[in-house]
Amino acid sequence: MSLHPTLQPYADAWTHSIEAISELVTSLEEADWNRRTPCPGWSVRDVVSHVIGLDCEMLGDPRPIHTLPRDLFHVTNDHQRYMEMQVDVRRHHTAPEMTAELEYTVIRRNRQLRGETRDPGTKVRGSLGAELPLEESMRRHAFDVWVHEQDLRAALGRPGNLDSPGAHVAREVLLGELPRVVADLSKAPRSSAVVFDVHGPVEFLRTVRVDIQGRGTVETAPALGPAATLTLDWETYVRMACGRVTPEAVADRVKTEGDPELAAAILRNFAVTP
Repeated sequence: MSLHPTLQPYADAWTHSIEAISELVTSLEEADWNRRTPCPGWSVRDVVSHVIGLDCEMLGDPRPIHTLPRDLFHVTNDHQRYMEMQVDVRRHHTAPEMTAELEYTVIRRNRQLRGETRDPGTKVRGSLGAELPLEESMRRHAFDVWVHEQDLRAALGRPGNLDSPGAHVAREVLLGELPRVVADLSKAPRSSAVVFDVHGPVEFLRTVRVDIQGRGTVETAPALGPAATLTLDWETYVRMACGRVTPEAVADRVKTEGDPELAAAILRNFAVTP
């Protein structure tokens, strides 16, 4: 590939996850495509349709002209409506149609990545017509595809790849959301600190410090006397942060210390994906 070095990790993570998805769904029976996934409102077919649609948009393909039904109760905002279009247009596709389109889309994307010479700061199309730098677009895309690989694994009973390249991109993305979760949404006290101790396939210890102006930053240095400490495993962290489970559903897998009201507020606001 001729990719800029800062883009290569995101291309590698996407490649690893998309190949895993292809392997997961290639030999599925027709009925398995209708299995429910942890992604609200979406079946296996819907998740794969979304992944195909994401890559088609990375390729610059025009979006489908399609009217959504009115009974999609999991669709409640403009972002979800935008994402649902690529999904609903494929809802009646057969298993062979799905796997064939996935394979063809992956071939096209691999060809695009081999010829990618743009600078990481180049503005590209994002969701809802927004523009964002190519580097951020590829980072979000690698994160998205890995999360949906995990959705498929959960639905099909095929756990794995919790420490893959995509998992490390996911850690990067989710850690970037912690200051907003702690300082803005959960209103942690000024001049305080909250510690996240995560164990499992991807381990990390991070401190979110809230300064006197109420701004949050993530640090690797541990805090002495934090306002709250949350200890949990990596899989639970991802599932909560991506809105796949409620804090109540995994209460036995999360240990909190310190201010109970602050810890509860953080858990209430933990989901950061749209």
